[in-house]
Amino acid sequence: MEADVKAFEIRELWRRYKEQDDQSARERLVVAYAPLVKFVAGRTGARLPQHVDQADLISYGMLGLIDAMERFEPKRQIRFETFAMQRIRGSIIDELRSLDWVPRSVRSRAREIEDANSKLEHKLGRAPTDAELAERLKITEEELQESLLTISNSSILALEELWMVSDASGDRVSLLDTMEDQSAPDPQNALDTSEVRDRLQEAIEHLPERETLVIALYYFENLTLREIGEVLGVTESRVSQIHSKAVLRLRSRLKQKPGE
Repeated sequence: MEADVKAFEIRELWRRYKEQDDQSARERLVVAYAPLVKFVAGRTGARLPQHVDQADLISYGMLGLIDAMERFEPKRQIRFETFAMQRIRGSIIDELRSLDWVPRSVRSRAREIEDANSKLEHKLGRAPTDAELAERLKITEEELQESLLTISNSSILALEELWMVSDASGDRVSLLDTMEDQSAPDPQNALDTSEVRDRLQEAIEHLPERETLVIALYYFENLTLREIGEVLGVTESRVSQIHSKAVLRLRSRLKQKPGE
C-alpha cells in the first residue's frame, strides 16, 4: 500500500510539473530522484582514480538529472529511471572529459592495445591471448597487465560508449536504456538500432569466456568489480584488468566494417 501511495504521489508531481510548470513539484521530484544520481555517480566513480571527488560526480550528475526531467514525457511508455540514468552518466562523463585529466600516455596506450588486438584478431580469426598481445606490442605480459590496470584506473572506459544510438530527440543514449516505443518509431532508426545491437551481441560472443562473464556480471547483473572478484576467486584489480581488456576488444571489433 505504501508503495502504491508513493507511486501516486510521484505521478501527481509529474502532472503538476509538466502541465502547470509547478516549480515546487519540480523541486520535490529532484529530491525524490537524487538517490538515482548518487547510485550512478557511485558506479562511475568506482573505476576512477581516488583523487576524483565523489561529491563532484554527484554535482555533475545532478545536471544530467535536471536535463532528463526537462526532456521527459510521462505519457511515453518508459520509466523515468531508465530514461534518466544514461543522461546522468553522460553528464558526469562529459564534465570529466572537459577537465581532460586523463594522461595522454594512457590514452595512447589504450589505442595501441586496441589496434594490436584488432590486427591480431583479424590475422588469427580469434581473440588473441595475453602472450600474443604482449608480443605484438613488444612488451612483457606483466607490462600489459600493468597497462590494463592503469587504463582502468585512469580513464573513463565503459561498455555503454560502444552502443550509443540517437533517440527521437537527437540525444545519444545507450541501447541498454532503450525500450520499445509504443508510438511507432521510425522504421529505419529501429533497423539501425537493431543492427548495432546485433553487432555488439556478436562481438561479446567472440570474447574469451572469462571476459564474457565479467561483462555479463558487471553490466547485466549489476555486480561491482569487488563482487565479481569474489565470484571468480580473483582480486578486484584482476577483474578491473579483465574488464578493460574486454572493452578494448569490443571497441576494436565494432570499429571493423561488417563482414571483416
